[in-house]
Amino acid sequence: MRKFLVFLLLFSLTQFQAVAAGPKEKAKADPRKDKVLGMLIKNALENYHYKSMVINDEVSKKAFDEYLKRVDYGKQFLLQSDIKELEKFRMQMDDQLSDGKMTLLEVTEKILNKRVAQADKLREEYFKKEFDFSKKEELELDPEKRKWATSEDEAKEHWRKIFKNYTLTRYLAIKDEQKENEEETKKEKEKKKKKVEKKLTDTEMRKEAHEKIDKKYKKIFKRLLERDHIDYMESFVNAIANIYDPHTVYMPPKRKEDFDIDISGSLEGIGAVLQEDGDYIKVVNIVAGGAAWRGKELEVDDVILLVKDEYKAKEGVDLVGMGVDEAVRYIRGKKGTIVKLTVKKSDGSRKTIAITRDKIKIAASYSKSSVITHNKLGLKVGYITVPKFYRDFGGGGRNCTDDVRRELESLKKQNVDAVILDLRNNGGGALEDARQMSGLFIKSGPIVQIKDHRQKIDVLRDDDTSVVYDGPLIVMTNRFSASASEILAGAMQDYGRAVIVGGEYSHGKGTVQAVLDLNRNPIAAMFGEAGMGALKVTIQKFYRVTGASTQYKGVTPDIILPDPMGYTKSREKDLEYSLKWDKVKPLNYTPWKKGAYDMALLKKRSEERIKKSKKYQMIQKSVDYLTSRREDTLVSLNLDTVLKEDEENAKMTKQLKLEEENKEILVSNFEKSLRGNVDIKAEDEDHWKEDFKKSKEEWVKQLRTDAGLEEA
Repeated sequence: MRKFLVFLLLFSLTQFQAVAAGPKEKAKADPRKDKVLGMLIKNALENYHYKSMVINDEVSKKAFDEYLKRVDYGKQFLLQSDIKELEKFRMQMDDQLSDGKMTLLEVTEKILNKRVAQADKLREEYFKKEFDFSKKEELELDPEKRKWATSEDEAKEHWRKIFKNYTLTRYLAIKDEQKENEEETKKEKEKKKKKVEKKLTDTEMRKEAHEKIDKKYKKIFKRLLERDHIDYMESFVNAIANIYDPHTVYMPPKRKEDFDIDISGSLEGIGAVLQEDGDYIKVVNIVAGGAAWRGKELEVDDVILLVKDEYKAKEGVDLVGMGVDEAVRYIRGKKGTIVKLTVKKSDGSRKTIAITRDKIKIAASYSKSSVITHNKLGLKVGYITVPKFYRDFGGGGRNCTDDVRRELESLKKQNVDAVILDLRNNGGGALEDARQMSGLFIKSGPIVQIKDHRQKIDVLRDDDTSVVYDGPLIVMTNRFSASASEILAGAMQDYGRAVIVGGEYSHGKGTVQAVLDLNRNPIAAMFGEAGMGALKVTIQKFYRVTGASTQYKGVTPDIILPDPMGYTKSREKDLEYSLKWDKVKPLNYTPWKKGAYDMALLKKRSEERIKKSKKYQMIQKSVDYLTSRREDTLVSLNLDTVLKEDEENAKMTKQLKLEEENKEILVSNFEKSLRGNVDIKAEDEDHWKEDFKKSKEEWVKQLRTDAGLEEA
């Protein structure tokens, strides 16, 4: 059983999207495969999920509404008559999952392809002439406040407003960009570094906006028409899975590949960041230390036209018109294999570049540390940020516990007075690392309780009596600190080991997920290498040593700071079908006794500082302002009105600008950590220093302008 599961504690702010990434051969329905997949999904959900719920008509009834949101979230394509036609399948989703006869998918695809084609014709019609920005009209952006169109005429009018809104937005963005460029050009001209670029007229800016939005929607509609059976099947299965809870997700094979990269923090490829630029794939960044970086031939702004690969693309694959997600699947590959890229250079020349793929470590995924010296206070503090609880389950890769242990050992050698462990925006990851990392700071004892659907409770303990760091400790959290982050923060708080500092509460995700590799089932083997994908399913809830769950309630910090994101509805309790809070019996444990904190005094002094802090006054003002605007989803399509609103917003933004650096803070000893502790060859050191110059400047500025870190 354990070989079949990978235990995770994950929180995601984004839903998996069902839209295809680029041109591809459409996958057709295979009733046999659909039936096997349905059987595997049904068996996993009914037997492993924490809820122990049978997939029946009641589940189907709710899942149907979820399905509609997934195939047409913005209520842009389907008409009420289409909904009526699909409504007959509301109570049949459970049956279709079992028998593999996906009639709902076939009917949905037929209807949506018709509506997308109609929208594309409307695009051609509306973009033949300019939009009238003098007309006073509005567009509702929140689909929850709108109904599906009652007729094709109503849908036509809605599309006109959508096209107009995005064209107006792009036009204003171009104006802003030109203004910024003019200011930058003026500075550079004074330094005699840059020639004055041609200034666009208002007519030219409108024309450029018009053309860009036209091309954007042409590409969007093209890709929507390329959605295949796998895409619709993903929407169907996830509509059912999400009725169990929002963290239970089906991942087709390609999604599973992306998921593995995300959780491990590494991938095998060339080490280049790509993005779509019209119909082309452009290089926007070269990952320092990666294969392309070492080769020194591929450059930023190169356009990749063709990919040749001995295994996946022997004859060469044309990337023109392809989406970036699809393109990278041809460029990625196993370490040691060669990929040949035909690129167009910025001077117009063409070149074929051979790159030997290698393992790419994504530095942004890894823990990093710095020494922060506060000159005025005479404090020398070690700072460690942990962006996620990463672990390479394939073996041989990195894990965050070992990385944090290394950073702690380094900071101890530098005789820091205290350590700040930053878990802000850390959405979770590997359960094992939540347990092990907690053990770096205490002698031994229980860390977390885990309860499954049979109400069986297991206790995960730290049995290693060694302590890597025993000095003063602060753990920082915010509303995006979730799951594994909450286990660690909760344990440190319950043991009295650390002072927890952050917004009013953490995210409140107290559930454990397991990734079930559906391809391990022998029946899946008959469908070839493509396989079935995987199901991430919620199998357990976790509880603190006090017996309290973090589900919904999260971890309440000892020192509460005004939260810059306090205006958002982004916590677990805001998610539909999330599991409810409860508690279990508390455990016996020995609180930390060395250097107990006077919480009352710390809280009192912090409150006094916050009241006097200009930064925190601005943060609270910003939160109040954005909260008041949160429900303003009805936008004007009148240029004069929008300009007036933008002017008011700009004034408020200027007032709330919080980029003032604390000159008393010195940031040091971070260079190797910042590059992900990747070893650089001596001959590449100068190359690295130049490439990382901007990253270092941004890192220092980020820490010196961080109000929360300053208070911690």
